[in-house]
Amino acid sequence: MRLVPINCVKENTFLAQTIYDRDNRILLKKGVQLNENLLKKIEENGIYTIYINDKYSDNEIEDIIKPELRNAAVKSTKQTFDNVEKFASSVNNNRNSLKSKQLLNSIEQGIQSLNSLSKDIVEEILSNQNLLINLVDIKSLDNYVYQHSVNVGVLSLVLGMELNLNKHELYDLCIGAILHDIGKTFLSKEILYKKSDLTEAEYAIAKQHPQKGYEYLKAHYNLPGVTKIIALQHHERLDGSGYPNGHQENQINKLAKIVAIADTYDAMTSNRPYRKAFSPSEALEFIMGSAGRFFDFRMVQAFAKKIVPYPVGSLVKLSNNDVGVVEEVYPHFPLRPKIKVIRQRAVSIEMKIIDLMQEKNLVIEGLQYEAPNVSVPHHLQEHNSFKKINEK
Repeated sequence: MRLVPINCVKENTFLAQTIYDRDNRILLKKGVQLNENLLKKIEENGIYTIYINDKYSDNEIEDIIKPELRNAAVKSTKQTFDNVEKFASSVNNNRNSLKSKQLLNSIEQGIQSLNSLSKDIVEEILSNQNLLINLVDIKSLDNYVYQHSVNVGVLSLVLGMELNLNKHELYDLCIGAILHDIGKTFLSKEILYKKSDLTEAEYAIAKQHPQKGYEYLKAHYNLPGVTKIIALQHHERLDGSGYPNGHQENQINKLAKIVAIADTYDAMTSNRPYRKAFSPSEALEFIMGSAGRFFDFRMVQAFAKKIVPYPVGSLVKLSNNDVGVVEEVYPHFPLRPKIKVIRQRAVSIEMKIIDLMQEKNLVIEGLQYEAPNVSVPHHLQEHNSFKKINEK
């Protein structure tokens, strides 16, 4: 399976990963054959990138955690954040204290549920020590905040494990990462879902969400101190250019530095109202280029070893203009995979395996969503080497 923008998906292609609607119900199950109406339905639900199986890739990529656990965490996050939003509205409108107390009790139960789910996520990820992040979580625009929160928790844990955090630190990291954007519940929908760039005034308001989230968690819940600090500091940067306090390297909590990297990667690889998603490779390149300036250098090095920007089955373009399918990804060297390249000659087809671990002068320039036309001679069409790539 491979990740493709919706506008590049051909009819009769097969969906490779189940899609959920804004209420976290199944919209389309994996395996369904896509047509114009279904593609339109997906786009109407605010989803602009999907996983497909086609003639170039029919491999399976497993999620880091079970879908049932991810969906339970997203549902619990949504319920908790929605209740926080209602609580903020009731306070602002001076509604009766009984209603506010009821909401606070519901939120308390929601956070307890998230705390329990966080421990389940930690245990599941710990059971597989050699995890690589080769799947981008597909999000709808309406559910972005909740899906993003859970995914940042998962990504943060994978990085935390690579950094050898103990189990207690991983528990705190996970719940802190899931709650890192709770301050966004205090922002207006007009700012949160605006489809164009924010004005300076709107951006100044948006930048208040870490402080608002921290103050809310501190005032109402008996959570570990570092959980609240993650909410406060996940937008701080080593060079002092972040917000809300412009803290520099030694002033930023270790776990908040981890969440900052996971938050940036997941945000960049997600569709937003004002821009389309960056590819995993583009997001990783940005983070690697910002090491030592925005992000902790050692953490970025560890993160780069766990991210697979070009999973097996991806169609990629090389710096020599060759196009091929990723055949194998090497642990700790995800940017240097083994690639099957197909070249059209005058009277023949050449298939060549290029190992970027050996071919140091070649690099991947990026994902290719549509393959070049290759006419395979009839006598070669049944050959195993070409069957998968050229079958109609």
